[in-house]
Amino acid sequence: MTLTELKYIVTLAQERHFRRAAERCFVSQPTLSVAIKKLEDELDVTIFERNRSDVRVTMAGERIVGQARKVLEEAELVKQIAQEGKGQLNLPLRVGAIFTVGPYLFPHLIRNIKRIAPDMPLVLEENYTGVLRQKLRNGELDAIIISLPFDEPDVEIQDLYDESFVVLIPTIHPLAKQEKITRKQLEKENILMLGDGHCFRDQVLNACPGILKHSDETSLPQGTSLETLRHMVASGLGLTILPSSSTDKHIYDSDTLVERPFAGKTPYRRVSIVSRQRFSRPKAVAALVEAITSCALPGAATL
Repeated sequence: MTLTELKYIVTLAQERHFRRAAERCFVSQPTLSVAIKKLEDELDVTIFERNRSDVRVTMAGERIVGQARKVLEEAELVKQIAQEGKGQLNLPLRVGAIFTVGPYLFPHLIRNIKRIAPDMPLVLEENYTGVLRQKLRNGELDAIIISLPFDEPDVEIQDLYDESFVVLIPTIHPLAKQEKITRKQLEKENILMLGDGHCFRDQVLNACPGILKHSDETSLPQGTSLETLRHMVASGLGLTILPSSSTDKHIYDSDTLVERPFAGKTPYRRVSIVSRQRFSRPKAVAALVEAITSCALPGAATL
């Protein structure tokens, strides 16, 4: 039994597909298949049930894969401890962020981290919360920046900032003349939304549960990013709701788009950083927190 074989079974359990698992492990599919079969033979147990269209983890396999994750985490910890002699702030830090945070936070973060920890480069990734969660658990990322709620065992969560939501409106739209927008008014409009899988979509629907009453989701396109939503609003397709950190008046001027706050209680989201409880570089995470909380993000209130 090797760490490589354990990595293979953990990855296959995540992907449920041999080709995708092999690609993630940077090996050929036959190499992955042979290694997993060898491990099953060594343990004398079936870890995966295989058919032409699906791969499923057996009941015994679930326990084995869970323990394999813990072994891989411990192995990563050994590597990190071995590197501690070089200093916690002298090694790259692997940081992930959700799609609706990364593009707007990273430019400010890079400027600040160079001042706080100049010898600690950042390896950055944007992804969905679920993918970031898995990569943090598997030791592929050292810290992730997400939006609450977030529930995961054996992690440290530090709140960073709250940011309000704003309504993005074409300048020619009648609502552009108002100083504030009510939720009732939005219920009568075509509201462009991100697609399923984006936590910001869920947060908007929780804050404004009636905004899809008028919109026909089958005919309205879903945005793949906040920027695609911005461009579609500029084209006159509808309105959208954005987190305030994503507001950028350099792309479209006020002759094309305007931003308006909500009337009444303003909806917002809380952005937090998550790391493993036993991560061996707490000073690196602290430096990251300091760099983020010193960023001057539009509409963000640090905690």
